[in-house]
Amino acid sequence: MEPVIVTHPGASKWDIRQKVWDYIEEKNLANFPRPVHNRIPNFKGAFTACAKVSELQVFTQTAEVKVDPDKPLEGARLAVLQAQKTLLVPTPRLRTGLFNKITPPQGASKEQLRICSSSQGVKDFSVPVGLDAKVKVDLVVVGSVAVSEKGFRIGKGEGYADMEYGMMASMGAVNESTVVVTIVHDCQVVDIPEELIESHDLTVDYILTPTRVIETNCQLPKPQGIIWSKLDTEKLEKIPILKKLQALEEQAGKDVTLGAAPVTAEPEQPRRQPRRRPRQNTQQDAEGEPKQENRAESEQKPRQRPARVRKESRGDGAGGREGEISERGKGRRGGSMKEKGPEEGGNVTTVYLGGIPAGLRVSELKTALREREVAPLRLTWQGAQHRAFLDYSDPQAAERALQALQDLSLNGHSLQAELAKSQRGGKRSAQSNRRPRPSTAPKTKTAPDTKSDTNQMTEQ
Repeated sequence: MEPVIVTHPGASKWDIRQKVWDYIEEKNLANFPRPVHNRIPNFKGAFTACAKVSELQVFTQTAEVKVDPDKPLEGARLAVLQAQKTLLVPTPRLRTGLFNKITPPQGASKEQLRICSSSQGVKDFSVPVGLDAKVKVDLVVVGSVAVSEKGFRIGKGEGYADMEYGMMASMGAVNESTVVVTIVHDCQVVDIPEELIESHDLTVDYILTPTRVIETNCQLPKPQGIIWSKLDTEKLEKIPILKKLQALEEQAGKDVTLGAAPVTAEPEQPRRQPRRRPRQNTQQDAEGEPKQENRAESEQKPRQRPARVRKESRGDGAGGREGEISERGKGRRGGSMKEKGPEEGGNVTTVYLGGIPAGLRVSELKTALREREVAPLRLTWQGAQHRAFLDYSDPQAAERALQALQDLSLNGHSLQAELAKSQRGGKRSAQSNRRPRPSTAPKTKTAPDTKSDTNQMTEQ
């Protein structure tokens, strides 16, 4: 059967996710919650597809079933409870543990079981299951954003299903005989290039849709445990149970060395010098136009109050009126990002990313950047102002990032990627210095400001 959604050669996982999310929204194929972007879609017909899980031969032979907490899998959780099998549901985002065992009231009616299978029921009728519990999971049911008939699966991009399976493998709860099923809308079955599937990615054995049951006969192996080199300290801080598992595996003599964080919080030591630039000592007059303090104060204040550099830089980036002042704020804000313009021989080149939709999490942007292979040296997030700044090691890396981000769309919103104004070269600056602004009388503040910038950086 030909896929409804066509993927093009060279498409990334994020490209495929966007196509699926956009298609489901455009065709109105989903129930609450909407929009489906950055979610496992709660597609129309989910209960019909979920009912097919009890028709699988492996279901009749299983005793314990793990089903993800996603809304479209509610029917699968109900089918497990109605068959009086043990239902295990992962803790959402693994905040408080690996998974919970759902324990319905004694002699529960069908309506009570339906409540137990809901998200609220998972909270009210569950008992935590620890890493040391003796659990044998015969069947795993996961949600997906996209899946191929070969069994290649793409989730929403946060990696929780992959980590859950890896953790279960580490504790001996699953093995090569464990069957993995995903339940999706027919349109979510697409062609996925095998080269997109990595060693930590979970593959599936069966795909259930409202109209089909697909056995994939997938030949790729499933994760055999947690691949620690693909995790970083930030992920461990968010998921405490990973820390516990890491300690257990370290005691067992396994290599639990973490990988480097893809987006560093601070660049290496040599790049800290620009932070001391006294540019933060500019103030804005009543019209919002920057004015420079006297030289003596500029030379003293960075040494006396270095902590204010970051605070004022953020304020400059976020404040001011629209138009030139906000653009200049970006350039000045670049000081806290340790950037210098190309004409100033800076260490990094900065890309401005605008149009970030409200409600988007920084982790979602990081995922999109990683999947397009343009993760920056540093990401500075200004979600409230609907923008972010990406630092790259050189102009070539920034140019590659610009090309990769031209068609980036998140939550149904197209993002705007361009070089930060301070990075656009001397030509633009010279033009702005030569021509008066169309809305006001010609002023000469811009040129001294630019010159002041150069002088201050040189002093550093």
